[in-house]
Amino acid sequence: MTAAQALDFGSVFVFALTGALVASRAQLDIVGFLFIGCLTAVGGGTLRDVILDRTPVFWVGNAAYVGVACLAAILVFFAAPHIESRYRAILWLDALALAVAVPAGVLVAWNEGATPPIAVIMGVATGCFGGLMRDVVCNELPLVLRQGELYVTAAFAGALSAVAVFATLGTVSAALLACGGVTLALRAGSIAFGWRLPNYRSRPPRR
Repeated sequence: MTAAQALDFGSVFVFALTGALVASRAQLDIVGFLFIGCLTAVGGGTLRDVILDRTPVFWVGNAAYVGVACLAAILVFFAAPHIESRYRAILWLDALALAVAVPAGVLVAWNEGATPPIAVIMGVATGCFGGLMRDVVCNELPLVLRQGELYVTAAFAGALSAVAVFATLGTVSAALLACGGVTLALRAGSIAFGWRLPNYRSRPPRR
């Protein structure tokens, strides 16, 4: 198993957990759990592979990814009633998934010969779009767009740190560790301590 595959499997499993937890909040049946779990798990990676013209798309070439996502969804279907604060669990699992998915996106882009700006964009896309699809389909305000949340910012900073560390040290493993660490630190800080960027506030029109 390559490093890119290991990261993809990790992000697929954890993102599927978050998708299934959102399905539990919406009180869906087992099929709904499976659908939302798989959509969340492979959404970002699918977009990444399509943009990079990577064929076959990662889960089409290896159906084990879908199997892992389904397993995670089934686990949550039986465990969700015992989780008192599902929303809190979603936030922290999503933060962990983001910290795995962003390095996965960056590494796949590098393996495809992408330039540093494209690698950063692919890291953000891989980390953010599965959760965005999940929330839109479940009729929830997307977590990536909620006021005061460092989400896309965390993904962007993590991907950028990977490119910076690789340019400085020339070591892929160090770059990926920096990417995951920065992403998780910023996202966790936003959840635990309320770190946020300034919000836009319009000014009264001038006369």
